[in-house]
Amino acid sequence: MIRYALACQDGHAFESWFRNSSDFDDQAARGLVSCPVCGSPKVGKSLMTPRLGRSSKASAARLAAAAAAAMADVVADAGAGGSSTASAGEAPAAPVPAPVEEPRAPVALMSPQEVELRRKLKELRDHLVQTAEHVGERFPDEARRMHYGEIKHRSIYGEASAEEVKSMLDEGIEFHPLPMLPDERN
Repeated sequence: MIRYALACQDGHAFESWFRNSSDFDDQAARGLVSCPVCGSPKVGKSLMTPRLGRSSKASAARLAAAAAAAMADVVADAGAGGSSTASAGEAPAAPVPAPVEEPRAPVALMSPQEVELRRKLKELRDHLVQTAEHVGERFPDEARRMHYGEIKHRSIYGEASAEEVKSMLDEGIEFHPLPMLPDERN
């Protein structure tokens, strides 16, 4: 895996990981790499600096300015077909660095409805876990005993294999899986 510092044509700097350098080139050529801030597919590699364990707003601003300047060069070269824009007898103009913007808030990757749904699912799961008894691997046996009237009904939760789940469904035992959110598995 390789991490690249990237910048879009508008000067937004960000990082991304790729399997190798040709993987970045292939994805960029197919338009699969885009800026997380503005969504622009015109993204190029920026100069990478080593991380030395210190960071500050000033160094972040310098990195963003360097990335914007590097991207301006890439976009200018691509737009001019790789040729210089200076007239005969004139020295090529030095690239003008793009103005450094204050960092923007990260773009939400989820819609407000999805955020609300996840919040409600987490709330439901937390309520069930707090009010029900965890019976672990005994779940199928306890559910059967309640279904057939051998013990009093109560709220329980636990684990069951795929085979046990199928068997309980075949027997008509009613149960529901606890909602599991993706971030709970990381």
